[in-house]
Amino acid sequence: MLKVGVIGATGYTGEELVKILASHKGIQVTSLTAKIDKAEKIQSIFPSLEGKIDMMCELPDEDMVAKASDFVFLALPHKISMEAAPRLLKAKKKVVDLSADYRLPADIYTKWYGAAHKDVDGLKHAVYGLPELNREKIKTASLIANPGCYPTSIILGLAPLFKEKIADPSLVIADSKSGVTGAGRRADMALSFGEVNESLKAYKINEHQHSPEISQELSKLAGSEVGLVFVPHLIPMNRGILSTIYIKLKRGIDTKEAVGLYKNFYKSEPFVKVLAEGQLPQIKDVRTTNFCYIGIKVDTEKGLAIIVSAIDNLTKGAAGQAVQNMNIMCGFKETEGLL
Repeated sequence: MLKVGVIGATGYTGEELVKILASHKGIQVTSLTAKIDKAEKIQSIFPSLEGKIDMMCELPDEDMVAKASDFVFLALPHKISMEAAPRLLKAKKKVVDLSADYRLPADIYTKWYGAAHKDVDGLKHAVYGLPELNREKIKTASLIANPGCYPTSIILGLAPLFKEKIADPSLVIADSKSGVTGAGRRADMALSFGEVNESLKAYKINEHQHSPEISQELSKLAGSEVGLVFVPHLIPMNRGILSTIYIKLKRGIDTKEAVGLYKNFYKSEPFVKVLAEGQLPQIKDVRTTNFCYIGIKVDTEKGLAIIVSAIDNLTKGAAGQAVQNMNIMCGFKETEGLL
C-alpha cells in the first residue's frame, strides 16, 4: 500500500482530496496536516467523512509527514508550496502541488503572483500535470504542477484544434464562469452569501493569475504565441466551471467534422467526454466527478468555432486531477478512486 499524506487537508481542495483518497484501494492515508487551532480528528472537522476515514488532522509538521508518507499532496496557498516541496523531494518523496508555484517560469511567476520564486531548481524538474497531454512525462516525474481549474477547462477545450493546426492562434476569447469554492475557503466579504447570491459578475478581466498559465500551455500546443482574452465570472453556486471559448479557424470545417476530430483526439481518455453534434455540456453533468465534458459548434459562415467545456473545479480542476496524476505516477489504474 502506498502511504499518502496531505498537507493542507482542511481547505476545499484538501477536503476533496481526503474524500477521494479514503475510497482509493491502492493507498493508505497516513498523514493529514493543516493550519488549525488544535489537532482534531478529520471526521470531526468534516462529518461527511464519518465511517470513511478515522485519523487525526495534525498541525503542520513536514518532518512528520515525510516520515509517515511515500507520496505527498500539497493543498497549500500559492507562495507556500515552493518552501515545502524541496524538503519533501530531498526526503525522496513524490509530490503533487496543487498551488500555482510550479506552473510558470520564475520571472512570469513573480510578475503574476508578486513574489520571487524560492525554488528555481525545482521549476526545471516539475511536470505540468494535465494527463491528456503529458501522460508520459507524468509517469516518471517526482514533482507535478497540478493545473489550475480555469486552465484545465480551456486547454482541454482547445487542444484538438491546436494540435491539428486548424485554429488561428492570433485570438482566443475564453469566457469562464466558476462557483465560489474556486476562490478557496477563506473569509472575504466579496465571497459571502449575501454578496454572491442572486448575482453574477465578471472580475480580473485579462488580469487573472491563470492567464499566463493558459497562454503558456496553448502556445506550446499551437507552436506559436497565442493571443488570449480571458474573462472569468463568479456565479452563485458552490462548485463547477463552464467555459465558452471562441476561436477563428484556419480552414473550413463544419460541426460534424469538428465533433469527429474531438472524439478521435480524446478517444482513449477516461475523463474527457465529447458530446454528440447538437449537444452542449452543463455544470450539473460533471458536478463531483473528474470528467470534462465538451461540446462544439462551428459557424461556417464566420469561420468560427465555439467550444463549451464543463468541469468541477474541485475535482478535475484540482483534487481529482491530482489523484489522477498520482495514479499515473505510481502505476495504479488511472481511474482508481475516481469512478
